[in-house]
Amino acid sequence: MLKGTCHCGEAGWTLETVPKSVTACNCTICRRYGALWAYGYDGFDIQTTGQTNTYQRRDSGDINFHFCAICGCVTHFIVCSEDENGRKRAAVNVRMSDPAPISALPIRHFEGRESFKELPGDGRMVKDMWF
Repeated sequence: MLKGTCHCGEAGWTLETVPKSVTACNCTICRRYGALWAYGYDGFDIQTTGQTNTYQRRDSGDINFHFCAICGCVTHFIVCSEDENGRKRAAVNVRMSDPAPISALPIRHFEGRESFKELPGDGRMVKDMWF
């Protein structure tokens, strides 16, 4: 299990299993947030807690990005529409977690700005991007 909280501790998430990798996306919002995402489904393998506010991109309103209502840290996102199994895809920002359990996870690079495709791996791990 992996847990994460915002800076003030009022909002957080639990991911039932430690992911096999995390994703760094270069879309117009993710590059600003600096998030590293681990994926699952809201209410299934991802549980969230606390008061959050949401933001939807103006050019694509299908994802609600959640951030703490007090300290402003981006904690997770939830896709607005359900999949064929009635679940909502979600992702947690692993930068909200303790670095130790995820430091050796590989980083997948996703080209979310133009082509919307996964980029070739470069061997970097979370510990290489944890400034």
